[in-house]
Amino acid sequence: MTHRIRKAQRGLSMVESLVALVVLSIGLLGIASLYVTSLRTGRTALIRTQAVSLVSDLGDRIRANSRANTTAPAAYDLATYGGAPVTHGCVSASNCSADQLAEDDLSHWLDNVNASLPGPVAQVLVTRGGPGLPDQYDIQLTWQEASENFNYRASTFVIAATP
Repeated sequence: MTHRIRKAQRGLSMVESLVALVVLSIGLLGIASLYVTSLRTGRTALIRTQAVSLVSDLGDRIRANSRANTTAPAAYDLATYGGAPVTHGCVSASNCSADQLAEDDLSHWLDNVNASLPGPVAQVLVTRGGPGLPDQYDIQLTWQEASENFNYRASTFVIAATP
């Protein structure tokens, strides 16, 4: 009777090691992809938060300048300036007219928009309300999202300012 003596396997074979390395590599690539996606969406959320804050800031400036709302609502319409609004150095409504304060507000606001958003395009359009209806200020911000195809995403906010 012949007995075969079996040797116990010690360690891993080369094939098992390579398979484990491939599986580990695929898992790490998935984690890296997830990390890049989370960075991109975090940046997008930050930019959208900044845009909402900027639009809210201009809305507050429009509401605060009640003299421009009642006498010349078009003072906040960016289309009326042709180019960029001029800074007048207004400290309060006491040292500037309502129109100058509106132009000063727009100038400072546009500086903040250009510093905060990538590739921004800003518009402020005024729609005159009818009798007994408030004027509406349509504040539109468009910026360039950092996505694969570089789409533009716009946010539009309408503020009704009552005189």
